[in-house]
Amino acid sequence: MPSKSDLLQGTLDLLILKIAGLGPIHGYAIAQRIRQVSRDALHVQQGSLYPALYRLEERGYLQSQWRETEQGRMAKFYTVTKKGARQLAAECAEWERVSGGIALILQEAGQ
Repeated sequence: MPSKSDLLQGTLDLLILKIAGLGPIHGYAIAQRIRQVSRDALHVQQGSLYPALYRLEERGYLQSQWRETEQGRMAKFYTVTKKGARQLAAECAEWERVSGGIALILQEAGQ
């Protein structure tokens, strides 16, 4: 059985923007949602997640606001900005292009 997958370099930003684009969400919940939607195939470590959130916020792709969680603790909730939505669309298009190319290579190599 394969081991837990590490995220391919460059895909974490795409996944964070996609999840945060669904509505305000805090960092831990982003990691949990990625794990859940990927059916436990993708695990985002805190050491990767929080620097990525900081980087995306610095670039203007995310904005954050301190709010109370369901458990009564304060956490930063992230939402995608208009600039972030444009970046997400561009990254999705690039992902489709690259993954399509990889699929073609895998099909050709399988013959």
